[in-house]
Amino acid sequence: MTVDLLPPRIESAEIQWRDGVPESSRFGDVYFSRDNGLAESRYVFLAHNGLPDRFNSVPAGGCFVIAESGFGTGLNFLAAWQAWRERRPEHAATLHFVSVERFPLSREDLSRALELWPELSPLASQLVDHYPPLTRGVHRILFDGGRVRLTLYFGDVLEALETLNFRADAWFLDGFAPSMNPEMWLDKAMAEIRTHSKPGTTLATFTSVGRIRRALASAGFEMQKTRGYGRKRDMLTGNLPLAPGTEHQAAQGSVAVVGSGIAGCLLAHNLAERGIAVTLIDSSSTSGSGASGNRQGATYVKLGVDFNDQSELALSALLFSQRRYADYRDQYWHPTGLLQLAWNEQEHDRQQRFLGRNDYPVEILYPVSQERASQLTGVPTQTGGLWFPHSGWLEPSNLCRTLAEHPGINRAFDFKVTRLAPVEGQWCLSSVAGDNIVADRVVICAGHESPELLPIKGSFRFKSIRGQVTHLEEETVRAPRAVICGPRYLNPAHAGIAVTGASFDLRDMNPSPTATSNQENLSELNTMLPGVLAGPSATGTSTQGRVGFRCTTHDYQPVADELQDAEGKTVRGLYLCTGLGSKGLTYAPLLAEYLADRLSGQPECLPARLSRRLASRRIHRNAQK
Repeated sequence: MTVDLLPPRIESAEIQWRDGVPESSRFGDVYFSRDNGLAESRYVFLAHNGLPDRFNSVPAGGCFVIAESGFGTGLNFLAAWQAWRERRPEHAATLHFVSVERFPLSREDLSRALELWPELSPLASQLVDHYPPLTRGVHRILFDGGRVRLTLYFGDVLEALETLNFRADAWFLDGFAPSMNPEMWLDKAMAEIRTHSKPGTTLATFTSVGRIRRALASAGFEMQKTRGYGRKRDMLTGNLPLAPGTEHQAAQGSVAVVGSGIAGCLLAHNLAERGIAVTLIDSSSTSGSGASGNRQGATYVKLGVDFNDQSELALSALLFSQRRYADYRDQYWHPTGLLQLAWNEQEHDRQQRFLGRNDYPVEILYPVSQERASQLTGVPTQTGGLWFPHSGWLEPSNLCRTLAEHPGINRAFDFKVTRLAPVEGQWCLSSVAGDNIVADRVVICAGHESPELLPIKGSFRFKSIRGQVTHLEEETVRAPRAVICGPRYLNPAHAGIAVTGASFDLRDMNPSPTATSNQENLSELNTMLPGVLAGPSATGTSTQGRVGFRCTTHDYQPVADELQDAEGKTVRGLYLCTGLGSKGLTYAPLLAEYLADRLSGQPECLPARLSRRLASRRIHRNAQK
């Protein structure tokens, strides 16, 4: 029996342990064989899908996609990952593992279950460490530097199959027995499995129920019954016929990324990891020189009172950014925790309504009192707020430079693009100096300058917003231990400087810092945290700052999509990634992952209802409905 929960939380599995083996109380069945669960996984799912022998034939820049109908303890995933490590090709290739789980295990139960397999412990410990909070929807997790990508959907299997965009090379039809969990084995789900399969796709399942065999055969699979594992007499295997010329091919062609801010650098690095030829272009002499050139930047989102698609996209971005930046912890990423201060009566009321309508796991956020807020941040606060324990701040300019140095990235700096034009099925980018770069596809990640590069006519709904941050010398401010956000943010001090800001200047295009903007930042900061400033910084006359220009859209949602014109016609091979606004450091990793999925033809990390929010059609002021 399911329990009604407030969003975005999902109900966890009810586990009982018998002789050290986990059983589902809800379904009355074990998660794996009592004899040897790992051997069962290898026999049923790996061997009967021809794995790992098929791994070595994945072409350069390609991927192998395994889809699974019940994640459970993650044992099948770990077995596949281990086999991929042993037999993967030497060139760049990616293993995608797409799995659905309606009742996910808690982190504690997951860890306990996987302790049964010491040989998997190096992989299991990584899975436990990166296991997402129990919230509905899609969670993309990267392992082995991106060579293994886990797309974990917490929710109903039919819902997942209807909204996820992928095509499998092999299926692990797992889950509890059809007699105990009939909803997962509906004929409609079997038809969706066919939709998400390529010619030549194989499948294996522990069950041998005739209804399941007939449903899969009706969907087009050639099915057969074979010997099961251990005490199970029979199991089913199947495959889709492979027509001549339909063998898997890697996505071919080069990509040019225009703009080396955080979005562009993350995207170029992502593509290079997958073996895609990529050129990173910027008008400056180095990466991270625009809005991403700040010394510090807070990574946070403001989640809506009502949990809708916009809130789910923001949450997905927040969680993915924390996992993506973890590779740079204590180098450029500082997860100090972050306090969203209930800094006035209106924000206090909003936070109370938010808490009343939502149930977020404490790994994501929880409310704190004024006293606890002061303890966590190390500075006196006037109110409490929402504490995000795994958020923090980033050194974006330093991270951009490191990302851009990937050996698979061709860098073309001091290259100001003046013209972007289609030429014989490719795109030609011309510079001020008259140089040309030709690429099969182009992604414009140029922030507020993006509209100027669009090779189509129209009126676009972008806004350029000036943002000035103020640099505070450590002795002039009581710097916090964690990020504090309100009408301004204040970061912990680093290298003797604490950064606060940023101003929000919609009609000011002055690229130079001004004393007026510094004073505005300091005034707002002093209102938010009275007494935090001391000495000459309180006047704003002796402080330094930096200006960047944010790019936002009319609805304050990003754009990450292949370009469409005002009539809805797609401009083939030309993509946009812009409009990230003041939350760019948080949104950029997820949008880079999503666009890299699309550009490489690999499983997408966003469900259809969220990817629609990123559509480029929205940018046209007079688009036809």
